Amino acid sequence: MIPRQKSQLVCARLDQFPAVALLGPRQTGKTTLAGLVAEERASTYLDLENTADREKLSDAAFYLSGHEEELVVLDEVQRVPELFQTLRGLIDKGRRRNIRAGRFLLLGSASIDLLKQSGESLAGRIAYIELGPFNVLEVDAAAHEKLWVRGGFPDSFLAKSDEASVVWRSNFVRTYLERDIPQLGPRVPAETLRRFWTMLAHMQGGLLNAAQLARGLAVDGKTVARYLDLLVDLLLVRRLQPFHVNVGKRLVKSPKVYVRDSGIVHTLLGLDDRDAVLGHPVAGGSWEGFVLENLLSVAPERVKPWFYRTAAGAEIDLVLQMPGGDLWAVEIKRGLAPRLDKGFHHARQDLNPKRSFVVYSGVERYPKGEDVEVIGLGELASLLATV
Repeated sequence: MIPRQKSQLVCARLDQFPAVALLGPRQTGKTTLAGLVAEERASTYLDLENTADREKLSDAAFYLSGHEEELVVLDEVQRVPELFQTLRGLIDKGRRRNIRAGRFLLLGSASIDLLKQSGESLAGRIAYIELGPFNVLEVDAAAHEKLWVRGGFPDSFLAKSDEASVVWRSNFVRTYLERDIPQLGPRVPAETLRRFWTMLAHMQGGLLNAAQLARGLAVDGKTVARYLDLLVDLLLVRRLQPFHVNVGKRLVKSPKVYVRDSGIVHTLLGLDDRDAVLGHPVAGGSWEGFVLENLLSVAPERVKPWFYRTAAGAEIDLVLQMPGGDLWAVEIKRGLAPRLDKGFHHARQDLNPKRSFVVYSGVERYPKGEDVEVIGLGELASLLATV
C-alpha cells in the first residue's frame, strides 16, 4: 500500500463540507483512498455501477435518510446524475439539525455531466479534490525514472515487468475508448478518438494547432474542440493556458496541450521501455509533461499554472502564480547538464518572478546565476508542497 498525499486533504474537507467529490480518471485509486478514509468513521459504501446498490437508491431520499449519522461513499456517482438534487435536499435538511459536515464522499470520473450537475445542485455545499496517478513524493526516489516511463497509474507503475505494464496501459486506453467514454454520453467513434489522442501525444507540450489536427482527422475545427474538451474534462489531457501580462509585447495566445500521464503518452506512441522512450523525439516533451503534472499534483490548491511565451521567443515552460500573487518561474530540461536559452532570461525580465528554477534529471541543487537555481524534480516538489 502506497500512502496517498491527498488522504489528509480529503479528511480535512469532510470535516468542513457536507459533501466532497474525489475526481480523477479510472484506476487512480479513488476507491482505495475512500476505503481508508471510511475506516476512520462510521460509513456506508455504495458502488453505483453495481445494479443491487443502484436499486437501493430507487428511493434515494428514504434510503440515505437512514444513514444521516454516517459518511456515505457513493462510487461512480456519474452513473446517477439525478441524485444530486436529492443530496441537496438531504444536506439542507441536515444543516437545520446542525449536521453540517462529513455526509457524502462522491467518487467519479470528472465527466461533464458530473461537474455540471454537482455544480448546479450543490454549490456552496461541496468541495472538489482531484486524485491523479502517483507522484514523485509518493514513491521512492530511486523509482522516479520508472515512474516517468511507466506513468503513475498504480497498476501500471507496480506491474511486475515493463511488458506487464505495457499490457495494462494498452487495455486501459482501449477500455476508456470502447466502454467508459460511451457510457458518459458522448458518441465519438473509438478509432477516431484514439487517433486524436495519439496525435496529442505526438505534439506533447506543443502549442495547440486545431487546424492541423482537424486536417489530420478530416473533421472541422469545432469537432476538434469538442474532442479536446472531452479529454480535458476526463482529466486525461491538460490544456495549459498562456500567462497574459501587460509587457508591451506580442504574446502567444494558443494553449499548450499535454497528455497528462507520461505512461499513456508512451503507450499511445508504442514506446514500451526506457530505451525506446529516450530514442524518440517525444522524450523532451514527455519529460516536460511529467514534471508539470508532478508539480501541479503537489501544489497548494489555489496555485494557478500558466506558461509564458512571446512572439519574439521569450519563454518560460511553467509559471506558477501563488495565492498571494507571487510568481515562480520553472524551466524544464531533460538531461544532467541543463543550459538556459536567452529566451528564458528575457522572459524573467518581463515577469520578474520571485523565484526561478531549472528542473533537470539530476538531484544536486546548485545556483546558476541571476537568482536561478538548478534543482531536481523531487526536491522542487517537496518545496512546493510545503508552501
